[in-house]
Amino acid sequence: MFITNDIRYIGVNDHKIDLFEGQYVVPNGMAYNSYAIIDEKIAVLDTVDANFTHEWLDNLQSVLGNRQPDYLIVQHMEPDHSANIANFVKAYPAARIVSSAKAFVMMKNFFGTDFADRQIIVGEGDTLSLGKHELTFVTAPMVHWPEVIVTYDSTDKVLFSADGFGKFGALDVEEDWACEARRYYIGIVGKYGAQVQNLLKKAAGLDIQTICPLHGPVLKENLGYYLGLYNTWSSYQPEEEGIVIAYTSVYGNTKKAVLKLAEKLKANGCPKVVVNDLARCDMAEAVEDAFRYSKLVLATTTYNAEIFPFMREFIHHLTERNYSNRTVALIENGSWAPLAAKVMRELLSNSKNITFTDTTVKILSALNDESTAQLDALVEELCREYLAQQDQTANKNDLTALFKIGYGLYVVTSNDGKKDNGLIVNTVTQVTDTPNRIAVTINKANYSHHIIKQTGKMNINCLTVDAPFSVFEAFGFVSGRNVDKFANCEPLRSDNGLVFLPRYINSFMSLKVEQYVDLDTHGMFICSVTEARVLSDRDTMTYAYYHANVKPKPETDGKKGYVCKICGYVYEGEELPEDFICPLCKHGAADFEKIQ
Repeated sequence: MFITNDIRYIGVNDHKIDLFEGQYVVPNGMAYNSYAIIDEKIAVLDTVDANFTHEWLDNLQSVLGNRQPDYLIVQHMEPDHSANIANFVKAYPAARIVSSAKAFVMMKNFFGTDFADRQIIVGEGDTLSLGKHELTFVTAPMVHWPEVIVTYDSTDKVLFSADGFGKFGALDVEEDWACEARRYYIGIVGKYGAQVQNLLKKAAGLDIQTICPLHGPVLKENLGYYLGLYNTWSSYQPEEEGIVIAYTSVYGNTKKAVLKLAEKLKANGCPKVVVNDLARCDMAEAVEDAFRYSKLVLATTTYNAEIFPFMREFIHHLTERNYSNRTVALIENGSWAPLAAKVMRELLSNSKNITFTDTTVKILSALNDESTAQLDALVEELCREYLAQQDQTANKNDLTALFKIGYGLYVVTSNDGKKDNGLIVNTVTQVTDTPNRIAVTINKANYSHHIIKQTGKMNINCLTVDAPFSVFEAFGFVSGRNVDKFANCEPLRSDNGLVFLPRYINSFMSLKVEQYVDLDTHGMFICSVTEARVLSDRDTMTYAYYHANVKPKPETDGKKGYVCKICGYVYEGEELPEDFICPLCKHGAADFEKIQ
């Protein structure tokens, strides 16, 4: 199979495997990918599983013809990719092995030799020329082993991404990418989100048109979609709004409560409800669901003064993968001394940014009037924002939304008649209460200023402290004149027809411009409130909180160069080009400062 004119696919499909890594069910098998770059010199990237030695060598020979490979590039030492290194060396004794120093140590452990006579050790930024093709190596430690490197071919603009962007499933089976890629990522790579984030930052500086992973299909189209999902997964943010109920039940009473809860959640506007019986479902699927959706309900029985074993295992899977940034509700059952909620809360105590609901449901053997009332209170708490988002159930005149205004950060949404737009601002003030008037100040250089000056309307979305940095990247780093900021979502709309954010806000207000004040570089819009909704009681994101807890701290230790004051991107070099544009936030050289 041709990837480009010079890059060939030489991997194999495995339909004999039942459990990947001895634990993950793979009904559609696995693909072990390997590639060859045919140039003045020939490089082979990675081998395959030991069960497919001859098939892989046949594939390689078929693309080589009468030629011999010059290099074997080993990006990752897991046996499903490295098992045939020794067989490759026997078949092609003149070839050199290109890999990281740590990988050669692992080769000694696996094969009894580190192939010292043919080593080429590479690290961050090292290059290898094949003739027309120039390869650059990027270190990716703990994505998801410590020795991993990825390889970028600047000629064909291809990133060979090792286990990154991989998925379960053989290549001769048609299936949705996201589902099995999500399960693969969360199960295998999920613990190492910080390391994946570091790799994504490095990749942001590369012009990538094709991604060649070691598992799953080669990705050529809509790369922003795949990169976006990886950014969401690796920053431990919810991918979709919805509620997962994970439960165990001994005699069926906890199950009855869970099924009743699921019905009530659906009836109260929850966009997606997923129920998993942890004793019977695929545990990996249940873990995937918990990371996919924004809220989680844990329901279990007290068992031996502890919790039911399947629930403990489930929570362990979550915490070892750094489960965070979620709302969690607890339901416990016990006949004489319920302890499950206390135990579950303790097991999640080290997870970051977990918001427990005020309501905990306590069932004494079976639902009664008291525990049913608790269940109803939990539904009201979990669904408050969903009800506020829907026109038919929202209180559109909840002026307590004004209490959410402080010296915070907001997304101002508008529409230019063709597409929706959004902008981060920090200057929103209530100026009068009879009548209610809001002042919003916007830089004239921003496209939103131009739109609002023409249309006379906007929405103010009050961001909450759980808003990730990606929100600020989307609405603060690029212009709506050039980018459709809502292209990849189905927006919610207020009565004035404008967008309000479906997540990461505690309230929004629809504003009508009544007066405009020219402030030289900025314009102040004095507005009346036409609609106000409160979605949650989460704290508003303040300017100080953003700088202390959300904005990434630039990694400048030991580096010489310049750092972007907007997003923290580090440019390494003696001089910063005057026309340099930050690859992350797209700001120019004027927004960089020298690393001291």
